[in-house]
Amino acid sequence: MKRLARTGLTLAAVLAAGGGGYLAGVRGIPVAGLRDWFGAERTLLAQPTGTGAVIYYQDPDGRLIYSATPRQTADGRSFRTVRASEDVSFEDKPPATAEATAQRSPRRVIYYRNPMGLPDTSPVPKKDSMGMDYIPVHLDEDDGGTVVRVSLGKLQRTGVRSELVVRRIVGGLVRVPGMVQLDERRISVVATRSNAFVNEVANVTTGDRVTKGQMLLRLYSPDIAAAGALFLTDLNSVGRDSLTGGARQRLENLGLPPEAIAEIERTRKVPLSMMWRAPRDGVVLERNVVEGMKASPGDVLFRLADLATIWVLADVPEFDLGAVRIGAPVTIRIRSLPASSLTGRVSLIYPQVGETTRATRVRIEIGNPDGVLLPNMYAEVEISSGNAALVVAIPDNAVIDTGTRQVVILDRGEGRFEPREVKIGLRGDGFTEIREGIAEGDRVVVAANFLIDAESNLKAALRGLTPPEARP
Repeated sequence: MKRLARTGLTLAAVLAAGGGGYLAGVRGIPVAGLRDWFGAERTLLAQPTGTGAVIYYQDPDGRLIYSATPRQTADGRSFRTVRASEDVSFEDKPPATAEATAQRSPRRVIYYRNPMGLPDTSPVPKKDSMGMDYIPVHLDEDDGGTVVRVSLGKLQRTGVRSELVVRRIVGGLVRVPGMVQLDERRISVVATRSNAFVNEVANVTTGDRVTKGQMLLRLYSPDIAAAGALFLTDLNSVGRDSLTGGARQRLENLGLPPEAIAEIERTRKVPLSMMWRAPRDGVVLERNVVEGMKASPGDVLFRLADLATIWVLADVPEFDLGAVRIGAPVTIRIRSLPASSLTGRVSLIYPQVGETTRATRVRIEIGNPDGVLLPNMYAEVEISSGNAALVVAIPDNAVIDTGTRQVVILDRGEGRFEPREVKIGLRGDGFTEIREGIAEGDRVVVAANFLIDAESNLKAALRGLTPPEARP
């Protein structure tokens, strides 16, 4: 019995010591007689007492039972009070220590705003009609500008990334379809200026190449014959050399070539038929004459075109027109000649936009010495756009285009960002020229900038709800 009694007393002592230690650890009660290995009496440190407003009340046993008002358990115990400093926080902040709190300088509160976002502020702490505390606004949180602060943890989770603004060449390729056309300045028409009868036509057909001065046809014209006879009469008249000027002019007005007039003057005879020659080197595009036919004034007998220089007409969409300039280098690939490419430059931008295509025609002049380019051939045109000068440029995805304005987000460091309105210029190769708003050396956000822009708009909205007299 004595052994059982001693055992029971020992067990009671152990339980009492354990309970006392637990109470000391929880409530910070110094326990006399609790010594460390060196024999010194220890006092367990109490947990810091919660500060701030009462948020809610929790079951005293730690169960997940909460109440917005004071409450008691079934056995009469009061619910535990939970203050603001004891509530769970989801902010990415390091655990505060007593030393860090003591060393940190106090933040100045400039005013208190309504917790529900209503346009109501107070210079002193207060509660709203539902008992919620007004939110303090510190001096470093409301700088009167558009700077947005984002926690470092949120930056990592959302993938915010920024790049340095540098100068670069902004340019690209405008790829458009084109078509080969004749040079309008190198087309000639063979026609008469009076009634005539065709006596002979050279062995020339459509598509043949002719050289300048080559005989095309012989024709008889009564008007030319009469003017030639008058010219000979003036020449054969003694002392009337001054009158030949009018007769010569008449022959020229009828379209007689100078060499034919010289032949009449040399031989002193008017031929029955006049020879019409090719006015230039080129290709016969049209032949509308046969032997024995009558030709009226203005009838097109032959149409010739010089193919030494050719045009390529490309239709540039209205959206890309601002990137095309006169003199820009161009690469042309003909569909029927896939193994070769030609180079040229933009010589003209036509001054109108097509109503149906919403495109502007651009003209490129290129040489065609071998005659491989033929009219109406299809071509693939690549026009080098942009400027050769270095300009301030940023990636395309750094620009937030709202339709009425363009905004970029500047990275100020330490989680601070500022939206900035800019004026854009040319685009190309994934970059956009910035003509106004930022400068070389700034940092702009190139990823997740819409998140920061949304927070900036929220801050602007809250500032709009805050009365001006409450702002610093």
